[in-house]
Amino acid sequence: MSDLDFRTYWDSAYTWEDYLNGEVKKLEELWRGVYARAVVPEWALERGGTIGDWKMLVITEDWCGDASNTVPVMARLAEVLPSIQIRLVKRDENAELMDAFLTNGSRSIPIAVVLRPDWTVAGTWGPRPAELQDFVLTEKKAGLRPVDDIYRDVRRWYAKDRGETTLRALLDIMAAG
Repeated sequence: MSDLDFRTYWDSAYTWEDYLNGEVKKLEELWRGVYARAVVPEWALERGGTIGDWKMLVITEDWCGDASNTVPVMARLAEVLPSIQIRLVKRDENAELMDAFLTNGSRSIPIAVVLRPDWTVAGTWGPRPAELQDFVLTEKKAGLRPVDDIYRDVRRWYAKDRGETTLRALLDIMAAG
């Protein structure tokens, strides 16, 4: 990971607007709907206003259900807090970057790489909130329910959470920074 040039990735990455309007073809309605409904809560605005300057380099793909439920919330955070910037890169076009941030050996996305102003990594978040990740892994390991049923519960969890768990985790990384 230390050999990666994060500034080069950043400079060639998509802005949120370019990604949403030019790259999202699959699950477009979900991406746009989550973004339209995303609201950064007051607690996050207050906390985010005290943590300094940060960049989130997000590894994603438009077909990913977890990405469509979390990346628009990250984008909204960056939109309302000028000290936080976001750029997106496609997983499948950036294998070296993705392989530096595997989840249990898997190219799971989204992954938000939180960068300090000097382009060093403060931490990472993803591919989904920890509580939800534990639920999915436990359910899959048990093998008692069809995957479609598990993912229906995942979608409900995201709808109820409204991105707050994701925001809290990202702001925790930045605060510890």
